[in-house]
Amino acid sequence: MATFTSTLPDDLLQRLADYAKKLSLPKNKLMENALNLYLDHLKRAEYVKSYRQAAQDEDILLLAEEGMGDYLKQIENEAR
Repeated sequence: MATFTSTLPDDLLQRLADYAKKLSLPKNKLMENALNLYLDHLKRAEYVKSYRQAAQDEDILLLAEEGMGDYLKQIENEAR
């Protein structure tokens, strides 16, 4: 595991210390959990953005519709 050193505003550091004490967690563990959650949130936001852009792209929509048509044919063939 690597060591990382940074500075934080006093009020944020105090909030971190308060919650770490309240949750009985070391500050570094609380920061690790929070950073993981935030980075996951950013990744989901990127997916949402890409899907919104794809929804505006006619070629992507046609490709998706063709794929759904093929999928429905497969389901119908398997049901027989």
